[in-house]
Amino acid sequence: MNRVAIFGTSGMAREAGDIAHAIGWQPIYVARHRDEAGPGMAPDEVVLEDECLRLEGVPFVIGIGDNAIRRKIAARFGGQLQFTNLVHPSATFGYRQREAVDAAQGLIIAAGARLTSQITLGDFTIVNQGVLIAHDVVVGAHVHLAPGCIVSGNVHIGDGCWIGAGAVINQGSPEAPMKIGPETVIGSGAAVIRPCEAGSVYAGVPARRISCPS
Repeated sequence: MNRVAIFGTSGMAREAGDIAHAIGWQPIYVARHRDEAGPGMAPDEVVLEDECLRLEGVPFVIGIGDNAIRRKIAARFGGQLQFTNLVHPSATFGYRQREAVDAAQGLIIAAGARLTSQITLGDFTIVNQGVLIAHDVVVGAHVHLAPGCIVSGNVHIGDGCWIGAGAVINQGSPEAPMKIGPETVIGSGAAVIRPCEAGSVYAGVPARRISCPS
């Protein structure tokens, strides 16, 4: 059986483990300390970070929802570990879209996600359960698309963004994509109808900026 090593032992890591099981892979969880094993994890399923370089031939993903932590781990182990993608078998893709997904590394695409066509995903991005992404969308690196959010066509989402559960980002156009600036948070259930500035937090229907960079 193929194995995959998953950084993290919390809920997101366990959900990544569920994806691994669904495609017939055996997950190994990477913890900072022995006492961090999550619920239901057997001792032989957990290794420490300083042991992970010994897992020869085993690919890795980062099963941590926090974008900043995911970025730090990717930087720390970049060039030392082989990062792979975990894609749930129930995720669906438009024509040639799966090939575009496979060009990235470190992706987690959960159950029920739907990606149509001409979509680009940056490395180490999480597409959570039931996320819908329409045509001609660009998603940066280290982004988290939380469960059930909808990204309409011609949208550009910058690096490090968090799009909350059930949020809706309205469509842009080929000439003027709807842009979400890097490191921006879109609150759960928000409806984005205009571009969002970098490093800010937006919430509500329609979404309004509730905080901005200091």
